[in-house]
Amino acid sequence: MDFGLKDAIDIILVATLLFYVYRTMKESGTLNIFVGVLAFIVAWVVISEIIGMKLMGTIMDKFMNIGLLILVIIFQDQIKRFLVELGSHKRWRFVRKIFHRHAKNEEDKKWIMPVVYASMNMSKSKTGALIVIQQNMLLDDYERTGDIIDARINTRLIENIFFKNSPLHDGAMIIAGMRIMSAGCILPVSHDIDLPRHLGLRHRSALGIAQATDAIAVVVSEETGSISLAHKGNIYLKLTSTELEHRLSEIITA
Repeated sequence: MDFGLKDAIDIILVATLLFYVYRTMKESGTLNIFVGVLAFIVAWVVISEIIGMKLMGTIMDKFMNIGLLILVIIFQDQIKRFLVELGSHKRWRFVRKIFHRHAKNEEDKKWIMPVVYASMNMSKSKTGALIVIQQNMLLDDYERTGDIIDARINTRLIENIFFKNSPLHDGAMIIAGMRIMSAGCILPVSHDIDLPRHLGLRHRSALGIAQATDAIAVVVSEETGSISLAHKGNIYLKLTSTELEHRLSEIITA
């Protein structure tokens, strides 16, 4: 059998697809489920196509017939995130970067310094905070769990919202479209077993939203005053204000 250019392209496309699926599952904390599904598919191919066991093959065929629906139900958040990333303007930025990349990046960066300054001040006073910045995936469902603010981003307002006597102190703030959209929001909690046990609900919520969406989450610990950042299923602990600014800038310009 001849191996041509079309076959090489086919293999590269399949490998690329598997890589993106693997990365999405890893970032969302569902990698074990993905590996289990992949193992089942491999077993099905071996039993049905290679060994030719008819009874087991028939049973596994029935599971495969409804498998797509089950996978859509189980991985609906991950599929949504994958499609959003695929269609993201950042994926296609090379098409238009010649015309207005610099202007767009400067516009995107305007919220960074108010968030960094507020985080630095709250770190000094050990004021707990959880700030979520929307990226490509909409956070409307999470915004509705809190109180709508819809105000211009500024350092003093962020600090006042997370002031210890504020009724919105314990929830998350969501920033979207260059505005503080809501505060006191409820976020999904990560159950990642690799997360250090001493980290509390704010850090688990930050990682949870970073696993479920492409949002950025900045956390200030109420106990230690340390600053952390969660993004794409990863959490970075004990950042200085300079490191926070650097990481935020890297994410925006990526």
